[in-house]
Amino acid sequence: QKPVQSPQVVILQEGEDAIINCNSSKALYSVHWYRQKHGEAPVFLMILLKGGEQKSHDKIVATFNEKKQQSSLYLMASQLSYSRTYFCGAETQ
Repeated sequence: QKPVQSPQVVILQEGEDAIINCNSSKALYSVHWYRQKHGEAPVFLMILLKGGEQKSHDKIVATFNEKKQQSSLYLMASQLSYSRTYFCGAETQ
Protein backbone atom coordinates (compact mmCIF):
# COMPACT_ATOMS: atom_id res chain seq x y z
CA GLN A 1 0.00 0.00 0.00
CA LYS A 2 1.22 3.45 -0.91
CA PRO A 3 1.91 5.83 1.99
CA VAL A 4 -0.13 9.02 2.31
CA GLN A 5 1.59 12.40 2.45
CA SER A 6 0.20 15.48 4.14
CA PRO A 7 0.00 18.23 3.38
CA GLN A 8 -0.03 17.66 -0.37
CA VAL A 9 1.24 21.17 -1.12
CA VAL A 10 3.43 23.48 0.96
CA ILE A 11 4.16 27.04 -0.17
CA LEU A 12 6.96 28.69 1.78
CA GLN A 13 8.68 32.00 1.92
CA GLU A 14 12.46 31.90 2.21
CA GLY A 15 13.50 31.33 5.83
CA GLU A 16 10.25 29.61 6.87
CA ASP A 17 9.98 26.05 8.23
CA ALA A 18 7.68 23.29 7.03
CA ILE A 19 6.80 19.70 7.94
CA ILE A 20 5.69 17.02 5.48
CA ASN A 21 4.29 13.81 6.99
CA CYS A 22 4.25 10.36 5.46
CA ASN A 23 1.71 7.96 7.02
CA SER A 24 0.77 4.35 6.40
CA SER A 25 -2.11 2.20 7.58
CA LYS A 26 0.31 -0.74 7.71
CA ALA A 27 3.46 -1.20 9.79
CA LEU A 28 6.44 0.57 8.22
CA TYR A 29 9.78 -1.23 7.82
CA SER A 30 11.61 1.61 6.14
CA VAL A 31 10.91 5.05 4.73
CA HIS A 32 12.68 6.62 1.74
CA TRP A 33 12.56 10.38 1.06
CA TYR A 34 13.13 11.91 -2.37
CA ARG A 35 12.94 15.34 -3.95
CA GLN A 36 12.39 16.23 -7.57
CA LYS A 37 12.96 19.39 -9.54
CA HIS A 38 10.36 20.05 -12.22
CA GLY A 39 11.28 18.24 -15.45
CA GLU A 40 14.09 16.19 -13.82
CA ALA A 41 14.42 12.72 -12.32
CA PRO A 42 13.80 12.25 -8.58
CA VAL A 43 16.85 12.53 -6.32
CA PHE A 44 17.21 10.25 -3.29
CA LEU A 45 17.60 12.18 -0.02
CA MET A 46 17.70 9.57 2.74
CA ILE A 47 16.37 6.28 4.08
CA LEU A 48 15.22 5.59 7.63
CA LEU A 49 15.34 1.95 8.68
CA LYS A 50 14.17 1.84 12.29
CA GLY A 51 11.81 3.59 14.66
CA GLY A 52 13.28 6.57 16.49
CA GLU A 53 15.85 7.13 13.75
CA GLN A 54 16.61 10.69 12.64
CA LYS A 55 18.75 11.75 9.70
CA SER A 56 19.60 15.08 8.14
CA HIS A 57 20.76 16.48 4.82
CA ASP A 58 21.70 20.16 4.91
CA LYS A 59 18.81 21.77 6.85
CA ILE A 60 16.40 18.99 5.97
CA VAL A 61 15.70 16.52 8.80
CA ALA A 62 13.69 13.29 8.61
CA THR A 63 12.35 11.29 11.54
CA PHE A 64 10.72 7.87 11.75
CA ASN A 65 8.08 7.09 14.40
CA GLU A 66 7.42 3.38 14.09
CA LYS A 67 4.57 3.34 16.65
CA LYS A 68 2.62 6.04 14.77
CA GLN A 69 3.57 4.45 11.41
CA GLN A 70 4.77 7.88 10.34
CA SER A 71 7.83 9.65 9.04
CA SER A 72 8.20 13.42 9.02
CA LEU A 73 10.38 15.59 6.82
CA TYR A 74 11.32 18.96 8.31
CA LEU A 75 12.47 21.74 6.00
CA MET A 76 14.28 24.15 8.32
CA ALA A 77 14.88 27.79 7.38
CA SER A 78 13.93 27.04 3.77
CA GLN A 79 16.04 28.34 0.94
CA LEU A 80 15.20 28.93 -2.70
CA SER A 81 17.11 25.74 -3.54
CA TYR A 82 14.48 23.76 -1.54
CA SER A 83 11.88 24.58 -4.20
CA ARG A 84 11.15 21.00 -5.25
CA THR A 85 8.56 18.27 -5.05
CA TYR A 86 9.21 16.08 -2.00
CA PHE A 87 7.81 12.60 -1.64
CA CYS A 88 8.21 9.46 0.40
CA GLY A 89 8.20 5.80 -0.36
CA ALA A 90 7.91 3.03 2.20
CA GLU A 91 8.28 -0.69 2.71
CA THR A 92 5.30 -1.95 4.67
CA GLN A 93 4.33 -5.21 6.34
